[in-house]
Amino acid sequence: MNDKEIISGIKSGNKTLLKELYLDNKNDFVGFAHKYSSDDILIEDVFQDAIIVLYEKAISGKIDSLKCSLKTYLFSIGKYMIFDKNRKSVKEVQSDDLEYVLDNQDHYLIDDLSTEEELSPYQEMLYKHFKKLGEKCRKVLHAFYYKGQTIEEIMNEEGYENKNVVKSQKSRCLKTLKEMISKSHD
Repeated sequence: MNDKEIISGIKSGNKTLLKELYLDNKNDFVGFAHKYSSDDILIEDVFQDAIIVLYEKAISGKIDSLKCSLKTYLFSIGKYMIFDKNRKSVKEVQSDDLEYVLDNQDHYLIDDLSTEEELSPYQEMLYKHFKKLGEKCRKVLHAFYYKGQTIEEIMNEEGYENKNVVKSQKSRCLKTLKEMISKSHD
């Protein structure tokens, strides 16, 4: 069954499809989420909450024209929920694969751009400046924040020398994007 059929089935009230989606993705999500948190209880809670968000968006028709796989979308929701929970307990989260510096509004843009809904003025402004970045910057930021790829995956896919080069590139690109946004507010 493809993603559109699953979304359609969920919209029509097929609870079995939702349960299958949950069971088919739970173990993969737990493995994925361990890159961002070692708290198994938190990961389980986040996955359940992400399923609920996906369900609500499916019912409301907001993911009818999803531009990524349902699994990618689900994992993206969960990833940002973990970021939010970590952010609430610690001001800044840093690890070997993650340097979390986006504001809450910034990461919701990534979620919302995956559908064809009308963007808020903030999202339009962020997207406008994102398009002005160079191709390398757009690729790195898109891979990390939209696709949810790790620094190592980006390094391998884009042919960077090592993880530090990718981290530096991502950091410079994010700084440039923030400066462009800041200048547009002055």
